[in-house]
Amino acid sequence: FFEVHTMTPPESPDPLDQSYQTYLDEKVPIPDDNSAWFSFRKLWAFTGPGFLMSIAYLDPGNIESDLQSGAVAGFKLLWVLLSATIIGLLLQRLAARLGVVTGMHLAEICHKQYPKFPRIILWLMVELAIIGSDMQEVIGSAIAFNLLSAGRIPLWAGVLITIVDTFVFLFMDKYGLRRLEAFFGFLITVMAFTFGYEYVTVRPDQGALLKGMFVPYCQGCGPPQLEQAVGIVGAVIMPHNIYLHSALVKSRDVNRANRNAVKEANRYFFIETCIALFISFLINVFVVAVFAEAFYKKTNNEVRDMCSNNSSPHSSLFPANNETMDVNIYKGGVVLGCFFGPAALYIWAIGILAAGQSSTMTGTYSGQFVMEGFLNLTWSRFARVIFTRSIAITPTLLVAVFQDVDHLTGMNDFLNVLQSMQLPFALIPILTFTSMRSVMHDFANALGWKIAGGVIVLIVCAINMYFVVVYVSSLHYVSLYVLAAFISFAYLSFVIYLVSAGKRPVLKFSNFKLYVVSRKMFAGCYPG
Repeated sequence: FFEVHTMTPPESPDPLDQSYQTYLDEKVPIPDDNSAWFSFRKLWAFTGPGFLMSIAYLDPGNIESDLQSGAVAGFKLLWVLLSATIIGLLLQRLAARLGVVTGMHLAEICHKQYPKFPRIILWLMVELAIIGSDMQEVIGSAIAFNLLSAGRIPLWAGVLITIVDTFVFLFMDKYGLRRLEAFFGFLITVMAFTFGYEYVTVRPDQGALLKGMFVPYCQGCGPPQLEQAVGIVGAVIMPHNIYLHSALVKSRDVNRANRNAVKEANRYFFIETCIALFISFLINVFVVAVFAEAFYKKTNNEVRDMCSNNSSPHSSLFPANNETMDVNIYKGGVVLGCFFGPAALYIWAIGILAAGQSSTMTGTYSGQFVMEGFLNLTWSRFARVIFTRSIAITPTLLVAVFQDVDHLTGMNDFLNVLQSMQLPFALIPILTFTSMRSVMHDFANALGWKIAGGVIVLIVCAINMYFVVVYVSSLHYVSLYVLAAFISFAYLSFVIYLVSAGKRPVLKFSNFKLYVVSRKMFAGCYPG
């Protein structure tokens, strides 16, 4: 038997104080029925956190990565998208289990495990990922407003509009947790219909699609395709999403003093996560397939001529040469309009807007949970929005005012790299804590999970170092090589520290109040 601690749940803000209410102030009850293994009623009660989490797989950064993957490599990198989604599913499973078993989310546990200085560094790295994601949402929304208004709303104005609409969306959860989750479900449905419409309109080659999805090979691929494959991983697996999911599952009223109830919650949350990520994967496939079928190896002249023949005002976007078209979120909508009519352009813009707006709220919640957990500091959602969005909007607005749309959308590529660089700062803590019996007890990771997790971390770190080498080499500044070497050394040193810190005896958990009690207390509650 292992030690049982008295139970004191983490402190939370006063629920009567409206300015400090969060997603977790309301608990969804779990129906009690006699189902042996599966119940649709119970699945419905657990449905919500997984779909909110899945929105990070559909943000504008992912859409940008999808369309570039199709335009650069055709269907050949769909297997990379599938693999990244499966890895994401396994990591989200660990995040959900951590929240269910301990009653605390990942940032709260990091606060207990790591000393102050490395904890602050870890918090800053996660905040950097959140701000980077927020910038992608701002960029996507601004471009969507510009396309929907036929250019009447300039990009800089679209950036400013995102400030207002963010506060409007924050009022949604005043109407109840389930209504908020239903609204996010509606936005996912909008994305499914809009990008699905593009898929049906273009009619991709299904044989080539299936081959690209299940044959892990990229014939004739070179450095551009390799860089795109790496970018897919950075776009799909987002570090702050792991922190978010571990917190969202706390919104369900699970009896953590009952081992069977914890096992049941883990099972239903995993089923919901599988469904949510399957839907997000299909939507991503829609986008990849559309651009793989219609625009793979298309030249600028071909696109320019088609836009001119259809009297599109955007033909000047494409230079008069035979180079392969360089596509982004903005040009993606334009070329869809040129080849398949104005409806395709506007429906594309609606999908991008839904992607940007849905990501806004989940980013706000991620920031709130991360700040409260790491710093034990409670901010209202409005303060969080002002903090993250002001930082995100400043560089985005400057680029929108003083540069063109290519520079603005080009920021998405850099931000996907940034997300990938921050991944170890979520992967290492989640793998460390879910492998600790002092934290997870009977629900700790088995040896296979530990090995697989270690391999994933090594692959991610290798990918990040490759990104650094490629990016710095393209700048051709010797001084930047030295700076990159220094940053890489500091980066790897901190990664090694996090790994080693996770192996120390968890002294701070002597005061860690777990909800899961010992096997002895379950005697007679379950077989064996």
